[in-house]
Amino acid sequence: MKQDSAPLHVLLHLADTTHRNPTTPKGSIISPNYQDTAMIQIENLKKQFGETIACDIPSFTINDGDILGLVGNNGAGKTTLFRILLDLLKADEGHVTLDGIDPSASEAWKDTTAAYIDEGFLIDFLTPEEYFAFLDKIGAATIKPEEMEQQFERFAGGEVFGQKKLIRNLSAGNKQKVGIMAALMRQPKILILDEPFNFLDPSGQNTLKHLLSDYGQATGATILVSSHNLQHTIDISTRIALLEKGKIIRDIPNTDGNAREEIDRYFEVGHAPTSAQEEGEEQKK
Repeated sequence: MKQDSAPLHVLLHLADTTHRNPTTPKGSIISPNYQDTAMIQIENLKKQFGETIACDIPSFTINDGDILGLVGNNGAGKTTLFRILLDLLKADEGHVTLDGIDPSASEAWKDTTAAYIDEGFLIDFLTPEEYFAFLDKIGAATIKPEEMEQQFERFAGGEVFGQKKLIRNLSAGNKQKVGIMAALMRQPKILILDEPFNFLDPSGQNTLKHLLSDYGQATGATILVSSHNLQHTIDISTRIALLEKGKIIRDIPNTDGNAREEIDRYFEVGHAPTSAQEEGEEQKK
């Protein structure tokens, strides 16, 4: 459902200024290497909506520096899992830890985690420049607002900065870009993106693939991406987790894209959707 304005509590929940690390350097696209510390641990996690099992994961570890692609059909539980990880949804049973921290018990995980799930994360009555300045003001940014256009010039594609448009008046693809750039603005240790390729044109999708791969290689950050675009997900991921009815039924190493055959066999397709139109049609269902 389209929202006229974003709830501020979502953004403030994910960017608590009382936990900002004042020593974090600002302005650099290259963060410290995180490979020695960042990880996500899931234990006995369950979430059910009525008779529908949305999440049932006995144990799963996401290692430091993993780029994990989360794939599955509609209703597999991808977004539910992300919302539990971000403490936006309470699990019925079990727990998760982000970098050793239980999000339901401590706010400290917000120092090192950034995410974009949907338009509800945006403040759509601001322009992109005002939004980035606001994130900086509340301590949710490492890159300075005035450096954003230079850092993300190729990804923005000349359609985000300097347009004098409120976020609510941008196209769906450009809203998507603003949300992803806002998450990367923090230079997080853990980055979580739900359907990031949705609504982007082919150029935007390919640029985003390189952006995420380069960020992971440069920083060692742990990146989680869910997507119906199997091709792009396989291209960037070091591991693929296949969800079905809330369960992780396969955990597939993806060295040199060798997960493709198994993923294609599961979905019984010869190739994955690659166009923004196909992604948009999937989103409308």
